[in-house]
Amino acid sequence: MQDILDGIKRAILVGEEEETKKLVADGLEKGLEPRRIMEEAMMPAMEDIGERFSSGEAFIPELIVAAEAMRQGMEVLKPHLAGAERGSGLVLLGTVHGDIHSIGKNLVRMCMEGAGFEVVDIGEDVKTEKFVEAFREHRPDILGLSALLSSTMQRIPEVVEAVRAEDKNAVIMVGGGAGDPGFRRPLRRRRLRSQRLRGRPQSQGAPKLTRDEKHEELYRERSSL
Repeated sequence: MQDILDGIKRAILVGEEEETKKLVADGLEKGLEPRRIMEEAMMPAMEDIGERFSSGEAFIPELIVAAEAMRQGMEVLKPHLAGAERGSGLVLLGTVHGDIHSIGKNLVRMCMEGAGFEVVDIGEDVKTEKFVEAFREHRPDILGLSALLSSTMQRIPEVVEAVRAEDKNAVIMVGGGAGDPGFRRPLRRRRLRSQRLRGRPQSQGAPKLTRDEKHEELYRERSSL
């Protein structure tokens, strides 16, 4: 059985979609548990290619073909998984209003699907109102916002604010060609201020800050000097 698991991992790493599907089907036919196929072959393959990409040993094309092979294998595996094993969560993705670029978003979608997430992609040039409506409808575990241009990146804080008005605990990830830590810091500060405004009554004292929040406060104080 181990040779089948090793074969699935190799097939995913090199982006062999048909071989991945065939080996997953063979494994199931020979009695391999679906969860074992996912946890001992498919997920390790994506972790491996992800680490190679992070270290510069692999590039976007390799990441794309591996994610697609993983997705194809999951299509074979899904009907055999128990309900609780079918996904890691629900992700809602979209590119903000004014931006029609989709390559980065589509790559994230493929990787998320390959990792076992259910993904709802609402497309490109999405207005803030549509993000809020989709968030309200799907109640995702993660909302992903994409923008390539520096001009359209400025739409992201607007969407973040609108979604957080709907759910202050919404988990939101942002990405794009113009994104960097300097862009994310104001979003983080805005969230901290919002949390404090909706925090405990004054008589109960100020809410304690986490380590990350303390670091952010220190950064804000130094930036204002």
